[in-house]
Amino acid sequence: MQQTEFDGKGSRVRWTEVPGEEPARVYVHGLGSMSSVYHAHIAARPELTGRRSLFVDLPGHGVSDRPAHFGYSLEDHADALAKVLDEAGLTGAELIAHSMGGAVALVLAHRRPELVSRLVLTEATIDPLPPPSAGSREIAAYGEDDFADDGHARVLERVGPLWAATMRLADPRALHRSAVGLVRGSRPTGREILAALPVDRVYVQGGLNGELPGSRALEAAGVRVVTVPGAGHNVMLDNPDAFAAVVAGTL
Repeated sequence: MQQTEFDGKGSRVRWTEVPGEEPARVYVHGLGSMSSVYHAHIAARPELTGRRSLFVDLPGHGVSDRPAHFGYSLEDHADALAKVLDEAGLTGAELIAHSMGGAVALVLAHRRPELVSRLVLTEATIDPLPPPSAGSREIAAYGEDDFADDGHARVLERVGPLWAATMRLADPRALHRSAVGLVRGSRPTGREILAALPVDRVYVQGGLNGELPGSRALEAAGVRVVTVPGAGHNVMLDNPDAFAAVVAGTL
């Protein structure tokens, strides 16, 4: 396990790493998740082995620290992720980012373009105010104290065992602030950043969730939008064969 300070006060963001050739692939998880749980089985696929791969847990999540003073906005998470890439000596990395992680990856690519050569965004949140059905909206609807007191436990009961397994490891206040930041979005918005970036960009959507709004405009801006059949929000778990092919660039 690797770690580096991210807040100037001794708090550490941590990641596990598989050695290999560069450009490295950096896997970034979604809200209340962990990168290794959602992506290690993908990086181990024969078509993806041999590349240096990092599985980063964002602040407040997984094995990373969860300082009470930290803001956990998209920009805060992006800056922490940049610290990881700097500590790892990476430039021009490929970011494989899911859900909230996609929003973080977009902010990182906007603020530190030299760090990113390719984006594979899986069901990424690219607009403020995600749909009402999104977990971030439910979490952000609580006040922070209410969520920390008993809202966290209530949400864990409703989200199902898969998401709850990693969400219960996230600090409740960090989870709430991250959700609020995700609902607030970034400036420019994730969609605006995605359309303007000069790097290779792939947006992966689960076929069970319908078409991404505004997908034609994104495609006109050079974004490749890939729909994976039989998959919902967790494409890498629902259809790993297709997802690995997208990451490898063969689909």
